[in-house]
Amino acid sequence: MKNYIQYLTIGALLMGSLTSCNDFLDREPLDKVTPEKFFSAEADLAAYAINNYKFVTVDDKYGINLFGKDNDTDNQASGTSNSFWIPGEKKVAADRGEWKWEDIRSCNYFFDQVLPRYEEGAITGNQDNVKHYIGEMYVNRAYSYFQLFTKFGDLPIVTTALPDIQGELVEASKRQPRHKVARFIIEDLKKAEDMLLNNPPGGKNRISKNVAYLLHARVALYEATWEKYHRGTAFVPGGSGWPGKDAQGYDADVEINYFLDEAIAASKFVADQMVGNLAENTDTPEGMNASLVSINPYYTMFCDENMEGYKEILMWKKFDESLGITSNLQMELCRNGGGSGWTRGMVNSFLMRNGLPVYASGSGYNPDWEKEGVVATVQNRDSRLGIFTKKPGDVNYYGDDGTPSICQISLIFGDAGSLATTGYIVKKGKHYSTHMANDHSAGTSGGAEAMLIYMEASYEKNGTVDGTADGYWRALRTRAKVDPDYNKTIAATNMLEEAKGDFAAYSHGTMIDPTLYNIRRERRNELCAEAFRWDDLKRWRALDQFKTTPYRTEGMRYWGSVYEEQLKDLCIVNPSTGNMSSPESSVYILPYEKILENNTIAKQKGFLFTPAHYLEPIGVAVFRQTASDPNDFTSSSVYQNPGWKYEASTGAVSVE
Repeated sequence: MKNYIQYLTIGALLMGSLTSCNDFLDREPLDKVTPEKFFSAEADLAAYAINNYKFVTVDDKYGINLFGKDNDTDNQASGTSNSFWIPGEKKVAADRGEWKWEDIRSCNYFFDQVLPRYEEGAITGNQDNVKHYIGEMYVNRAYSYFQLFTKFGDLPIVTTALPDIQGELVEASKRQPRHKVARFIIEDLKKAEDMLLNNPPGGKNRISKNVAYLLHARVALYEATWEKYHRGTAFVPGGSGWPGKDAQGYDADVEINYFLDEAIAASKFVADQMVGNLAENTDTPEGMNASLVSINPYYTMFCDENMEGYKEILMWKKFDESLGITSNLQMELCRNGGGSGWTRGMVNSFLMRNGLPVYASGSGYNPDWEKEGVVATVQNRDSRLGIFTKKPGDVNYYGDDGTPSICQISLIFGDAGSLATTGYIVKKGKHYSTHMANDHSAGTSGGAEAMLIYMEASYEKNGTVDGTADGYWRALRTRAKVDPDYNKTIAATNMLEEAKGDFAAYSHGTMIDPTLYNIRRERRNELCAEAFRWDDLKRWRALDQFKTTPYRTEGMRYWGSVYEEQLKDLCIVNPSTGNMSSPESSVYILPYEKILENNTIAKQKGFLFTPAHYLEPIGVAVFRQTASDPNDFTSSSVYQNPGWKYEASTGAVSVE
């Protein structure tokens, strides 16, 4: 049905995947499918650019989009085994793995063809629009590079569509240190910022200047914090065990400060436009009424039919069944639990409305509310928890006659794709009509992300919450119906309590200070279910504490709650066929421990982490194609990532 998307993540027509005998840089020339006189008119550039909007939002094989991409973190739980959390189970691929360059080569081909013609004035049409579409392609290349960058770190920097010459391809495959790659991405985005229109043809369905600035800020913050928290390790240039050959001239302090400054400036450009323009939160228990009219703009900003009127939305995509642009997401969110759910740690991270953590004296939170069920547990809390959690008694969807289908807690039982894994059901982005779901669209708040980036980057740089960050933070908390005095929260924060359910209480195995933690908390709560969590945990180096001590994921309280009696006829506790974890293990749902047989995560008693997993392994086919000695893949011009071998089907080894 509908695919939920980010402001930067538009679905697109896809050019076929092209292969060749040396596909490590995807050599097949795109001019085989491009008319000879293409790129001569404005319309050609417009069509090519949008055809290269390769922003990933949907895993088509399973129909799971952005809302499920935070699964298997401390935010959301799928309940199925994930090799990331089982040392040795994640393997080096025999093929090239995720080392894929089609999208970047498609962008480079565009620049090879278009830039000379543009400089000669040989492209007809509105020249502002021509310039804009070239800017779009710089964003496309930057985004595609960033997708590879977050997986692999060091990358080749390739700016032209390479000829089919083995020597040139091997030479171009050499990886550059990650800080140089990040700077290259930002250079592309700066070019885009100079060329893009504020109000492009096609409105917010196309990339705009604000989109480029937001991605600029995102990339800069990512690299600044990665280099800060992984400093001195094998994951940064010149660190102990770094596999690169040349880190000459690398200065960590210079690079970190450069990227923080870039993040601060770029995010402020966008965030200042959002002051006073955040979508209104009416705090209603439902986002729409029976006539499918919005009664809470903050809620419907993520699922409305038309996103153009939301100033906070920088970019959105209309999905239309008649055009074949659909997914099953809305059906899953409307009718059931979608095979996901908030973790108990995530739920506990949301403050009480008085601004105090749930464990703090005077917060008003009663732990016995967990026994009374989900509705009781989320009462008097940050509004984001209430409106983005589907609770028993909430509306699943409205039928054609306006009759509501009501959510039942029995959704905690069902097949893997439909059950509510933890009892805390994700509601963010859910439309209220399965009939209309195929034709409505969705977006996410680029404005809020920009505010959060500024808050984090400025604090990382200066160690204080400056006046600008103060204004942004208070605006976000006010919309969430939380006391805007964040200092009250900071003073009441107990890091030992927060660490029980929030991986980001740590960086490199050490607890962070309460102010930085609460900035991270705000990001966690505001951007929940928007596919940021994996990248955040990796850039913060927030997983080292689980190298030897497992983390056990919990959901809502089931045993000893009102639900135990209500659902006793549906509940099965059995190590081979069960649908509920044992009360002997925990009174809370353990989503990864309902079936214990052949269950490594259950045997480990939770998630365990190996540092090599901060980056992806490069597939063996890449080394086979680039090695100077076919019997020694370490002779390749491409080096493997830390902790991974040059052999297929091998797991990670120790790396610090």
